[in-house]
Formats: sequence, structure tokens, C-alpha cells
Amino acid sequence: QVALLDIDICGPSIPKMMGLEGEQVHQSGSGWSPVYVEENLGVMSVGFLLSSPDDAVIWRGPKKNGLIKQFLRDVDWGEVDYLIVDTPPGTSDEHLSIVQYLSAAHIDGAVIITTPQEVSLQDVRKEINFCHKVKLPIIGVVENMSGFICPKCKNESQIFPPTTGGAEKMCQNLNVPLLGKVPLDPQIGKSCDKGQSFLSEAPKSPATSSYRNIIQRIQEYCDQHHFQEEKII
Repeated sequence: QVALLDIDICGPSIPKMMGLEGEQVHQSGSGWSPVYVEENLGVMSVGFLLSSPDDAVIWRGPKKNGLIKQFLRDVDWGEVDYLIVDTPPGTSDEHLSIVQYLSAAHIDGAVIITTPQEVSLQDVRKEINFCHKVKLPIIGVVENMSGFICPKCKNESQIFPPTTGGAEKMCQNLNVPLLGKVPLDPQIGKSCDKGQSFLSEAPKSPATSSYRNIIQRIQEYCDQHHFQEEKII
């Protein structure tokens, strides 16, 4: 049972990527009901509260924080095995709020996404530093858009050259796990735009294999984390 919470308040893209655009949140006696993609996958996003996907959310920090608190407190998630929180880039109100509100829940950790070029790594180093400062464990880093293999000639091109060594070098320097590298595949973008599962649409893609390995490593980390918590209790 998986709950997916989109706290990118100003740029909610999860409804479109999950094929849920146009869906609305319903109120029940036990609170807001998530919108379900499958029986075991519920989603909540500010995107469901907008009259149009093009509506701009022009809110200051306190109003964003209030909505995040409401998503955590008033949504009837039911019993879930995983709560996955999608945050906007950076280290702003949304990140501080979610860490603060879930502090008593013992968050398993953060998965940090980067692309290979130094401009992206600069921001990601700040996010790693943020996690250390707020004592949020780091599950690991994923390097996205990591090379492109031409489907015809099979040659690999670095669309975003890792001029300073990419995520691998950064993880070595900062002593953070590298969970994996996801190569560029145009089908990923198409699947997101159509709200389809990329893993189902392109089961033989090298990116699918990479995603599955990353998911397995995250699951292993979470299982180990829970086992250690049980031993402490």
C-alpha cells in the first residue's frame, strides 16, 4: 500500500504524470479521500484542488505550510506501507515543513535526484547539506539523464557532460550512496505526458532496468532501517 504526496505546491506535476488530471478530491467522514491510480496507490496533490491545470498558485510560505499540514492530518490515507513525498527542487518552506511535521514519524530518509552537469550538482550539494543540518537521513542519490544510447547505432552520448565527475564523484567526495544512474530515454517523457507507467510501456529499456535496481536498493534500505528501529524499541 503506497501513498504519494505531492508537496510541490507551485508546480504540481504528479496528477498529470499519474494520469489523474481533472480528478477531484472528495470529502468523507474521515477526511479527504486520496485519488487512486490503482487499489494500492493513492495520490494527493494541490493539483486536484485547482479549477484548471494552468491556474497559478501564488502563495506565501504560511499558506503553503498550512496546506502541507492539512495533507498530512486530514487525508484518510488508511494503512500504508510507504508514504512517498515529492518535493520541489531546492531547500525552501516545503522541505522545512515536511521534515518538521514528520519528525516524530522517523522518516526513513531522502532520495536526492541530480543530473550529471556541475550546475545541477551545485544545487544538490546544498540539498545534501540541508539534510545533514536537519538530521534527515540520506538514502542515496540518483543521477537522472545519465547518457543517451542511440537506439539505431547503440553509441552512447553524454547529453549533459559530467564535467566534474557527475554524481558518482560527488557521492564519493561527500560519502553519500549512489543509488544508480538513469539513462535518457524519450519514452520516459512521453509516458509522463500521457500519464502511463514507463515500466509497463518500455519493459526492455535500459532505463527500466536502472529504475528497478534503484527501487530494490531503496526497499532494502527501508527494510534495514525498520529492522534497526525494532531492535532499539
